[in-house]
Amino acid sequence: MNKLNNLKIEFHILQSFPVSCLNRDDVGSPKSAMIGGVNRARVSSQCWKRQVRQVMHDLGVKLGTRTKNLASLLQRIMQDQGATEEQSKDCAEKISKLISDDTLIFISDHELSVLADKARSKGYILKDKEESKKESTKGTKKDKNDQFSKEVKALLKNNENTDALDIALFGRMVAKAPYMNVEAASSFSHAISTHAVTTDVDYFTALDDLSKDENGAAHLGTAEFNSATYYRYVCLDLGILAHNLGLENIHDDLDSIKKAVETFVKALVIAVPTARQNTMSSSSVWDYAKILVREGQPLQMTFEKPVRAKGEGYLKPSIEALNEQLKSKQKLLGSLYSYKAELEWGINADYSVDDLISGIEGAL
Repeated sequence: MNKLNNLKIEFHILQSFPVSCLNRDDVGSPKSAMIGGVNRARVSSQCWKRQVRQVMHDLGVKLGTRTKNLASLLQRIMQDQGATEEQSKDCAEKISKLISDDTLIFISDHELSVLADKARSKGYILKDKEESKKESTKGTKKDKNDQFSKEVKALLKNNENTDALDIALFGRMVAKAPYMNVEAASSFSHAISTHAVTTDVDYFTALDDLSKDENGAAHLGTAEFNSATYYRYVCLDLGILAHNLGLENIHDDLDSIKKAVETFVKALVIAVPTARQNTMSSSSVWDYAKILVREGQPLQMTFEKPVRAKGEGYLKPSIEALNEQLKSKQKLLGSLYSYKAELEWGINADYSVDDLISGIEGAL
């Protein structure tokens, strides 16, 4: 049995941003939510997950591709294998139609190679269901390529050929091919401000360099913004991660899990939403984080009661409120709340992200 089953790493993160619009709604306003009777600033989980994925491209790990152009990826690989343009285009389109049919799909490079290899084994001659049906009605012998859909399913079933860390972390759902579905190892909450927030409006103008009229603006505009200390909750299920990466015998490959955890933590620290960064430059890192390596049900804090600045800013009371909530929940849950390690980042200046990663890995 995998010793990582039911073992989780929980990240309780506090992160402050100055003037910013990190995540916009359909009318360009900063996203918000009503919590505890007051309006809070909000950054959606999907927004932050996207940035974590983007950061991982610079961290030297295998990642998947999310695209609607599956056929073009497959065609390129088949042509590199020696297929003609006509063969590769025909095969790629049929495989794409079988799996995604022009819908957005998340797929790894290894899975693409495996599919291309299977097409090569067929001599790049594939028949779809309609072609096979026509042949069978004519009384001809059923072509072996009629079984191709079953073979594709076998190749992609249970993500045996998936080696992309982001697919393992964030999961995959393919409505047309449910055998490709992957349960996400990570879960992200929407980041919410720990306090009440009001949206402000920036009024700006732009001048025409060539205009002789110095009294008027060539352009007038407004942009909404806010500032907040956010609470972010992220949970990484190590048992699911090991399964998704095909590391069931964890005793033989703990180093691979540790590498995945290291990459994930670094990406979490670095990743910041990119909205309006050129005009507001809100590139802040974590201010404080409490990290727990524990078993049992994930436990997210709510900050249902908004904190108050009291002339000292929002970070200090947010740290106090977070630790009070955690302590209270631990006592209430009793034996249901167990942990192997409790790590604190942001208080000791000598305790770096590298030290944090080492502490997490030491608890595995």
